[in-house]
Amino acid sequence: MEEFRTILECAQDEFTERKSRFIGHVSPVKDEEEALAFVAGIKQKYWDATHNVHAYILQNGMLKRYSDDGEPQGTAGIPVLDVLQKEKVTDVAVVVTRYFGGILLGAGGLVRAYSHGAKLALDAAGIVTKRLCYVIKLEFDYAMYGKISYILPQYQTLTLGSDFGAAVVLRVMMQACHYDRFVKDVTELSGGTIVPKLEEEVFSEKC
Repeated sequence: MEEFRTILECAQDEFTERKSRFIGHVSPVKDEEEALAFVAGIKQKYWDATHNVHAYILQNGMLKRYSDDGEPQGTAGIPVLDVLQKEKVTDVAVVVTRYFGGILLGAGGLVRAYSHGAKLALDAAGIVTKRLCYVIKLEFDYAMYGKISYILPQYQTLTLGSDFGAAVVLRVMMQACHYDRFVKDVTELSGGTIVPKLEEEVFSEKC
């Protein structure tokens, strides 16, 4: 997996439909344990709500779960899950809380309301694409600083840190797909005196 879509941060938004209050909550999650903890936290906070419907997708869409939480089957959990699938996001958990307002919405009305609650939460959180990136350490003499500084922008690198001591030490991050060409170019540019060190693999929206 080279990249995936997910959300930037936790968020919530709400609306009222025929006197029923719907509150959409969303959170990025790394695994099912985090997803279940998020759902449990919302249920605890909104313990007096009529329903706390949830859905989550994990591991690049391989794990999908949902719950109607007492709403008629197919009118709540599946519509929330469908929103996540249509937006093509993963590692995301959503809970749509409902306070019943006394007016029945019908099956179609429930589907639309829960879908809208999930979509509002996703829009509030902001959807981003995270790509596989490498964190790389470079150490070299000051004489090479100008040349290295010149080629770094060609790989859309993000500088994470720098140390100007006895030698220059840079920590940069770039998309993994650029790494092999970068190593080749740095090796040729420095005559083999600079050996990029791969320190970490991360998924990030910043590179």
